[in-house]
Amino acid sequence: MSRQLISRNHDLQRLQAEGFEIEIRSNLLLVHSVPYVNSCREVAMGTLVSELTTVAPGMLDRPGTHQIHFVGEHPCTPDGCELVQIKNATGQYPLAEGVVANHYFSNKPRAGFYADYYEKVTTYVRVISNQARAIDPKADARTFKTIDPIDEDSVFLYEETASSRAGIQQISAKLKQQRIAIVGLGGTGAYILDLVAKTHAGEIHLYDGDAFRPHNAFRSPGAASRAALDRRLSKVVYHAEVHSAMRNGVIPHEVMITEENVGDLAGYDFVFICVDKGSVRRLIVESLQDSAVRFIDVGMGVNLTDDKGHLWGTCRITTSTPETRAQAMARIPKADRDDELYGSSIQIAELNSVNAALAVFKWKRMTGFYLDDRAEYDSTFNVGLNQLTNEEPGP
Repeated sequence: MSRQLISRNHDLQRLQAEGFEIEIRSNLLLVHSVPYVNSCREVAMGTLVSELTTVAPGMLDRPGTHQIHFVGEHPCTPDGCELVQIKNATGQYPLAEGVVANHYFSNKPRAGFYADYYEKVTTYVRVISNQARAIDPKADARTFKTIDPIDEDSVFLYEETASSRAGIQQISAKLKQQRIAIVGLGGTGAYILDLVAKTHAGEIHLYDGDAFRPHNAFRSPGAASRAALDRRLSKVVYHAEVHSAMRNGVIPHEVMITEENVGDLAGYDFVFICVDKGSVRRLIVESLQDSAVRFIDVGMGVNLTDDKGHLWGTCRITTSTPETRAQAMARIPKADRDDELYGSSIQIAELNSVNAALAVFKWKRMTGFYLDDRAEYDSTFNVGLNQLTNEEPGP
């Protein structure tokens, strides 16, 4: 019930998103870890306890009273004198099982009432905690303590507050339930995973049969430890383990895509193709040619300049949908190449990350997360020119 109440009421969502440590218990709103000054002029932590007034099941009205309970000693000014601005009554107030307040404060706003619980809580926190900050400038009720997801079906192991802080929950929800496949967990594929894993995508399937080795560590997000490398895990298992600390639904497949299993890719909503070999790329795109699956093929080219003193390179993403199959097929390279430095695992993490970001941007635009005014099917970023070139479908 507490999760549903928070998810349905913007004022509670806002408190949580801004880092306040809130709890719903027995139709009470508890705000924990509120810093205050005690009579010994020390900074301590207390809990504000407010009633919750509902206008309908799961929907809050404005606060029924401007008063609030407090668990802890009576808050004081920095010199240890009781804070008379909010002083009202002191005693033992059993409010719910395990909740016994020590004080009952009153701080009536000019309007005579608080517009919502965000205004009520932040007003009392400001009055009480400003005194604590005079002693400890770091005293703050916004602890940003990790909490269980409000949505019981969430893929995340703790609440994803980035969307609620920005007020874009409905936009973020457009990515829910998608089943994504990433083929190839080299540099670009690993960065794509890192970005997609932070969305609400329901399942992210990883395909790669290679081991995670030191050169991969220098082309992957984060910092792989020596101990992790010594375990000699496959790329997909390593990356799945890394992201299991944050979310569920990252599923490793320790195999290369071959003629025997390429048909599995037709069962996904979206596929990111991040392979080096043109022959494997050809196998995948031809297999998906007559399906409804949308996919993005990524590629990079890195070479030495003629004087051997610099690198020059490009990052490409080609998007294939049922409507752009022919154009995309013409742009996707399908021959094996051995003449590029990239094949020797040169450390170019920044190019991998740019390539991945372009691919994820396009996926999110196609899903409706971002506005898409161009609908291009091919983009190439040239490092030397710092230029992005787009190809759009013809009339």
